Amino acid sequence: MKVNGNERAVPAEGTVLALLKELGHDPQRVAVEKNGTIIPRAQFAEEKLTDADHLEVVCFVGGG
Repeated sequence: MKVNGNERAVPAEGTVLALLKELGHDPQRVAVEKNGTIIPRAQFAEEKLTDADHLEVVCFVGGG
């Protein structure tokens, strides 16, 4: 699969939440787009990933 344009293996658990943990991201502070569709945070634990998926993970950063 591709994450932010880079090839990456699907995590063992195969979910968006598992990927975010592997990447070290706080699920409450990111937005995830899978194949052009935004995935609601409530679905991160159930949303399955495959080798063909393209994901964009955007981190929210506070500041002024």
